[in-house]
Amino acid sequence: MRHLKTLFVLFFLSTSTAFPQERPREKGIIFGVLPTGTLNAITDVPGVKVGHLTKIEGDNIRTGVTAILPHGGNIFQQKVPAAIYVGNGFGKLAGVTQVQELGNIETPIILTNTLSVAAGIEGTVRYSLEQNENAQSVNAVVGETNDGYLNDIRGMHISPEEVIQTIKSAKSDKVEEGNVGAGTGTVCFGWKGGIGTASRKLPESLGGYTVGILVQTNFGGNLQIDGVAVGEKMGKYPFRDAMEKSDGSCMIVVATDAPVLERNLERMAKRAMMGLAKTGGIASNGSGDYVVAFSTAEGLRIPYSAKSGTLENAEFIRNDDMSSLFMAVIEATEEAIINSLFAAESLEGKDGHRVEQLPIDQVMKLMKEN
Repeated sequence: MRHLKTLFVLFFLSTSTAFPQERPREKGIIFGVLPTGTLNAITDVPGVKVGHLTKIEGDNIRTGVTAILPHGGNIFQQKVPAAIYVGNGFGKLAGVTQVQELGNIETPIILTNTLSVAAGIEGTVRYSLEQNENAQSVNAVVGETNDGYLNDIRGMHISPEEVIQTIKSAKSDKVEEGNVGAGTGTVCFGWKGGIGTASRKLPESLGGYTVGILVQTNFGGNLQIDGVAVGEKMGKYPFRDAMEKSDGSCMIVVATDAPVLERNLERMAKRAMMGLAKTGGIASNGSGDYVVAFSTAEGLRIPYSAKSGTLENAEFIRNDDMSSLFMAVIEATEEAIINSLFAAESLEGKDGHRVEQLPIDQVMKLMKEN
């Protein structure tokens, strides 16, 4: 008991529409010990905005875009400290080397499908150029997972204009989860995956900082929920025979308002992979598992046209005080991944392929038995 503490066209932008499924926490499943933020979402971090574009057309198109904005201002002119950690590199994350070299992000972060990364780059660059007439270089950060089982991925159905729409639609509000945005056509642990989010709020004695996570889940492994081997108990896990596989990808975005520079942001990003591991993910050979982490702390923003070579009066967290933030990342990542599964609904797509949603009633029965 410890774990119970036919043809259609649809195309829309959304950030805070209906939530058809109860989240795990609402059903009594509590991940970790730290309290959540008000929304239990990445948007609990002050200034962070999220937008989704969900594209479902006909029988074969099941895809979308998700945009994460570190703040609502001009990001190119007010860059934020950032880091990227590669858990397993079988993926296409655009913009990674400049973030690693300079330690900052200057655009919204875009998530989409594998073959729409180019559209993500063009849309993000065009959005930035509209805001910055003198810009000669823009480093767009665009991540992906492959939704080709449910989606006609070869059709490359996401346009740069739709990416711009998604960015402009972003809000600091509830974040819709499941079959939305970049999670529309994804599969996780053999069930329908999608977008998930969660947050943690540190007590005032530890700075009162917030850590928010957003995930795009499209990976495999032996699903575990709060320590219960759900995948194994349901007989749905990889490597039962030579034909069973566990490939896929997971994009994880970590946001915090803690004053943390790029080196310790990378340390936080590494801990996100520990949260993924707690859900039973294994970062398989064919998985693109990337973590993008940034800080929204205003005192650490990097102006495009700096008046001096130093951050004036900047304060940042010491190494000795990072452990609570590490734990916040681990707990929130674990919860965000499971949230994506609880929110996702069964979906039929390309070539009649169908992926079922996680059987929540069966899961809850297993949780009660443990």
